Amino acid sequence: MANTSTPDIVYTKVDEAPELASASLLPIIRRFASAAGVSVDTRDISLAGRILAAFPDHLTEDQRVSDDLAELGELVKTPGANVIKLPNISASEPQLVAAIKELQGQGYALPDYAYDPKTEDEKAARARYDTLKGSAVNPVLREGNSDRRAAAAVKTFAQNNPHRMGEWSADSNTRVATMGAGDFFANEKSATLPKDSGAKIVLEAAGGETVLKDGLSYPAGTVVDATYMSASALDAFLAEEIEKTKSEGILFSLHMKATMMKVSDPIIFGHAVQQFLAPVFEQYGDEMKALGVSPNAGLGDLLERVKDKPEILKAIDACMADRPAMYMVNSDKGITNLHVPSDVIIDASMPALIRGGGKGWGPDNKEHDAVCVIPDSSYATVYDEAINFFKANGKLNPATAGTVQNIGLMAQKAEEYGSHPTTFEITQTGTVKMILDDGTVLHEHSVAGGDIWRSASARKAPIEDWVNLAIERQKATGYRAIFWLDATRAHDAELISHVKPILEAAGVADKFEIMAPREATRASLETITKGENTIAITGNVLRDYLTDLFPILELATSAKMLSIVKLMNGGGLFETGAGGSAPKHVQQLQEQNHLRWDSLGEFCALGESLKFLAETHDNARARVLGEAVEAATQGVLDHGRSPSRKVGEPDNRDSHYWFARYWAEALGAQSDDAALAEEFGPVAKALAENEAKIVGELAAAQGSAADTGGYYHPDLEKLASVMRPSATLNEIIG
Repeated sequence: MANTSTPDIVYTKVDEAPELASASLLPIIRRFASAAGVSVDTRDISLAGRILAAFPDHLTEDQRVSDDLAELGELVKTPGANVIKLPNISASEPQLVAAIKELQGQGYALPDYAYDPKTEDEKAARARYDTLKGSAVNPVLREGNSDRRAAAAVKTFAQNNPHRMGEWSADSNTRVATMGAGDFFANEKSATLPKDSGAKIVLEAAGGETVLKDGLSYPAGTVVDATYMSASALDAFLAEEIEKTKSEGILFSLHMKATMMKVSDPIIFGHAVQQFLAPVFEQYGDEMKALGVSPNAGLGDLLERVKDKPEILKAIDACMADRPAMYMVNSDKGITNLHVPSDVIIDASMPALIRGGGKGWGPDNKEHDAVCVIPDSSYATVYDEAINFFKANGKLNPATAGTVQNIGLMAQKAEEYGSHPTTFEITQTGTVKMILDDGTVLHEHSVAGGDIWRSASARKAPIEDWVNLAIERQKATGYRAIFWLDATRAHDAELISHVKPILEAAGVADKFEIMAPREATRASLETITKGENTIAITGNVLRDYLTDLFPILELATSAKMLSIVKLMNGGGLFETGAGGSAPKHVQQLQEQNHLRWDSLGEFCALGESLKFLAETHDNARARVLGEAVEAATQGVLDHGRSPSRKVGEPDNRDSHYWFARYWAEALGAQSDDAALAEEFGPVAKALAENEAKIVGELAAAQGSAADTGGYYHPDLEKLASVMRPSATLNEIIG
């Protein structure tokens, strides 16, 4: 089923809480946009949608779907692109498997995900499935660099209504533990290619040469990196930290990104599971392997596979009793930090711990200090320095804190470590070489079996666009601007050699500072503590981490952030914030029919998208709509209409009612477009007059279980019934 036309605005269909919210919000957006002749339609980039698109040969004709991600990948390269991108699942292996099982249960004849594929069919299916894991969407859509910041209205509201912050103590035992040797940071090599070149990656070992990857191609000026993590060094580090944590009497926690870093981090996670249960694996490793146990899948999957083996369960219990208490994802249900690789995502988990005064939840359902294990030291220093800063200075005051904006290098898959096909778990001792077409060995490393080797690249054009975007943003704001680059790190040193000439040629070198991440973290915290503002100019991974860290400290959430991606060919991509807490929101909806997801990010993105459409399509009515969206967003904030966390109180659907009402009121009151005022004045009147009835209908829906027909692939009619329970509101909106 192909899409026949491109709408003025593409609104992405995603997963979990943001997709639930869309079922309520999107009808409102379409009704208002249609009045300005603006078409809004969806393209499906959800995990379920991508699975179905990957297996048309296994589906019936009426089950087949278009490959919307591929379509959008082409659209974002065009000047006319206008995409509102909601947060989607970056799938870990357990999430992918769960989605496949759900779709199979709905009648889709998809092949199983083979953990250990043996037949050619299993290998072919596994290869297709593996393309869907991790950050498979963002590298395709992000054909521009990121300008991410708190909208002025959101920041002002946060200062006027400061959220609760946990108290920091100078004698807190919470700390960051990282390798510092034998890791990706220590082993990194980087070079800028002087000319266009192809390349291949090979492993030279005693038994001959194995081609790990062929057919790579890089344009001139590309920064190409290569590095590896030693498996033996990782194991030694983890074993030492487990014992050290036990002696300290605090929680053990592991903080990874097994979604975005879809190849490397699940392997590292598996090493942590195996080290934590080392005595069990030593005694029962072969038996567990025969049962299909993969440490990379987590403790939860392991326990399910050995549930009928009392001797193994007894050994696990004995081992856990001898280990330090673990940081818990859900202490009520006994779900630990090591249960599922995608449950603890570093960019959400570390800021939450720091905001909470360095405390994590233990198995006793109480808060405790914790060791935060971040194996690779590339960016662990950011969290280490933040913890040190708050130990010394106490918690941040959101009422007076300034803001940290971000300009992030991410276009054309820049520095997407772990999300690309050039990361490998090495099978045997040897030398990995990256060899250019002319025979030049660009990078090489001596490796051992089990080591994790990876390469990444950043092209010249995105780097130049990133620096120029930073120049533009600094000029617009006058804020302190810092490039978070470490001259002692190979990759960063190469970037610095590109950044400095661009700044000097523009005559603005004196407006920018270049600092290693540790020093930049302290400088930024010192700046915002004084109530001043700064711009963090970073690579892609730090962009991902910092645009959670600072918003969670400043605003209590990163979901309310405004993210504008100025696509390099002239289009616009408007991202709506993070979705890290989305699974918990879905669980609450299913159990209590209360959705606490806050659509403020969607409101902000919509306003920017409409204003961008007005500029690019000379549509004055779209501009009026966009300005009215901003007024409505301000109204939601000023009047406290955001969702509550508790069942029985206003939720996401209530906030959409108020957003629609404030939007209609703003359109009815404006004088730039008489026809829009005439059309929406009565809508605003009807929404106001029926307030009690609408709010009552929305409230009546809460309190009991809600059936959406699926977690990853909900039934559209059931979803609409759950998310649009007010007949009165639906009649007014249409």
